[in-house]
Amino acid sequence: MKYWVDLHIHTCLSPCAEDDMTPNNIVNMALIKGLDIIAITDHNSARNSEAVIEVGNKQGLLVIPGMELCTAEEIHLVCLFPDLKQAQSFEKLVYSNLYPFENREDIFGAQILMDHEDNVIGKETRLLSGACKLDVETAIKEVRDLGGIVIPAHIDRQSYSMLNTLGAIPSEYHFKYLELSRNCPIEKFLSENPSLDSYHYIHSSDAHFLGDILEQEVSLDLNERTVESLLDLLRQ
Repeated sequence: MKYWVDLHIHTCLSPCAEDDMTPNNIVNMALIKGLDIIAITDHNSARNSEAVIEVGNKQGLLVIPGMELCTAEEIHLVCLFPDLKQAQSFEKLVYSNLYPFENREDIFGAQILMDHEDNVIGKETRLLSGACKLDVETAIKEVRDLGGIVIPAHIDRQSYSMLNTLGAIPSEYHFKYLELSRNCPIEKFLSENPSLDSYHYIHSSDAHFLGDILEQEVSLDLNERTVESLLDLLRQ
């Protein structure tokens, strides 16, 4: 069955996201836009995933816990997990590998923690927008050991892209899916990168603003609307 998805959405925990990216606003906007499944992928953190999942459960939207990791090489990876426990376990590893820099709200923006009623319950003081100490190979192994999947993020971009940084998508990482920015045509990308035609591609919003969340633009054929079914498709 076809399900409409957006697998790369930030909450107000990401310093570059607007404060209106609250759990309820995100879920309601996703439903207004006709989505069935979303993933919460804040920078180097999963601390707002629980609140969004709770709201999604109440309103019939499947929410996958995730993270947009910035590796030591400054490569962004979309990491998706089978449940909140595994996401939190990976977050613990990431936090132990963050550099000891405090966030500067006046420069980078606030990093807001929220509950399921959109109440502010705190702020993350550690800077989340920079690279951590985990290299790509280690990060991929750790995510997969937790039952999660990794998708190289926005590989068509000039910054924070595995393709641009490494000059290739290493075959030894055994990716099935690669992410393109929402406005990057797959045909044009493959005409410029014919060696990557063996991969599957997915567009995501990388939304930092409510209006950027995808409409019914990207669908996946799943046996059922569950996290397990989606992750199985992405990792096959």
